[in-house]
Amino acid sequence: MDSSDVICCNHLRGGTAGIWAIAFVLLALIGVSPAARSVPAFARQTHQPCVSCHVGGFGPALTPFGRAFKRMGYTLEVGSDTKVPLSMMLIESFTKTAKAQTSPPAGNFSTNDNTELQQASVFLAGRITAHLGVMAQATYSQNGGLLGWDNTDLRYARVFTLGGKPVIWGMTLNNNPTVTDTFNTAPAWQYPFTAPDLAPGAPAAPILMGGLAQSVVGVTSYMQVGDAVYVEAGGYRSLSPAFLRDVNADFAGHIAGIAPYARFAYTWNLASGNVELGAFAFHAALTPPGSDALGYAVAVAGPTDKYTDLGIDTSYQFINGGNNVVTVNALYMDERQRLDATYAAGSASHLHDSLQALNINASYWYKHTWGVTLGGFANNGSSDLALYGNDGSPNTQGGVMELNFSPFGQADSWARPFANVRFGLQYTWYTRFSGLVRNVDGAGRRASDNDTTYLYTWLAF
Repeated sequence: MDSSDVICCNHLRGGTAGIWAIAFVLLALIGVSPAARSVPAFARQTHQPCVSCHVGGFGPALTPFGRAFKRMGYTLEVGSDTKVPLSMMLIESFTKTAKAQTSPPAGNFSTNDNTELQQASVFLAGRITAHLGVMAQATYSQNGGLLGWDNTDLRYARVFTLGGKPVIWGMTLNNNPTVTDTFNTAPAWQYPFTAPDLAPGAPAAPILMGGLAQSVVGVTSYMQVGDAVYVEAGGYRSLSPAFLRDVNADFAGHIAGIAPYARFAYTWNLASGNVELGAFAFHAALTPPGSDALGYAVAVAGPTDKYTDLGIDTSYQFINGGNNVVTVNALYMDERQRLDATYAAGSASHLHDSLQALNINASYWYKHTWGVTLGGFANNGSSDLALYGNDGSPNTQGGVMELNFSPFGQADSWARPFANVRFGLQYTWYTRFSGLVRNVDGAGRRASDNDTTYLYTWLAF
């Protein structure tokens, strides 16, 4: 399963018409080329074991080969055998917080000890023509009970020579800023790769960290020069509330004009692996959504909230050590906000606010089968009582530890490459939540009461 097969599910509104809209999107992508009948899932397309593309033989963490495959537009194909253009994914999970929540986290769930079908996804993934490929996902979640469209990435890529160096040039049409990235520092692909959706989480994060996922459409152009320099730039527009209702996606507000996005990364290749250092930039002027008489989200005219996100990231891979693989990833994001719309509506105490987010993690894998990951996070920001309530602080910090077992994915694995599975035990702890250590919700709850044990089985086939 390719890294692009791993997506956070949205819990969305809409009706059964959304199923037909999602089907139309997938079928339209299939119909781009007469060769589309032979579009396979990525592993079957390349005839490679999962460990060729993925650290741990499963999930979004990409090896150098996996990064190149994505940048080449998912088009690498081996053999002329008939291949199936679809993949499926299931995540069944169990979530337990240290202390029961004061109210159920979602309809039809209890205040603690919840089991759910967290995700059931279908993917159209792989080569369409020699230079065109796609990854498109639709996801159902028991939390919400709806099928909605998920991350979509349609790519065109070519190779040429510049100054004696090979260059990959491409364009991508996608619906989530950073979903195009190949390093596991970008918000769309950063750790944790799957996480509980029935437990409390940080009250605020920069908008680039998922705030516009699946509610926009964008075009970016990218270039990989040799093995070192990667640059990408483009822009995003809002999709209409009516379309988003049809595909069961949230309307995050209307972007005024175009929201520009830029990405730069430099990679140093080492004898034992590689080191990457990069940066992100994003700006959006957003009119918050209104609602009509039926309660549906609609675009409204008026002042905009302006968000400017700047980030730096780094990653390290030790991948040529035989049975031992080590990865380290880090991202720091700073967001400056001018909240003209929210402040005018009385929903913010200040016209200018800011947010900062830090995510860092390190993993060790033995034979791409047994893994352990340790991570830390901090989502901080300026105090704003009207915006965040309680004591007015969004500051939330803590850590994550995870144990994994991925029995398949090797060259000699059973049913390779048609089946894969990962078992995970994840524990998240909080040292501060919503600015406080005690009474974080006004009802006596401590930050540590939100500590979460998360057990999951993740199937892909």
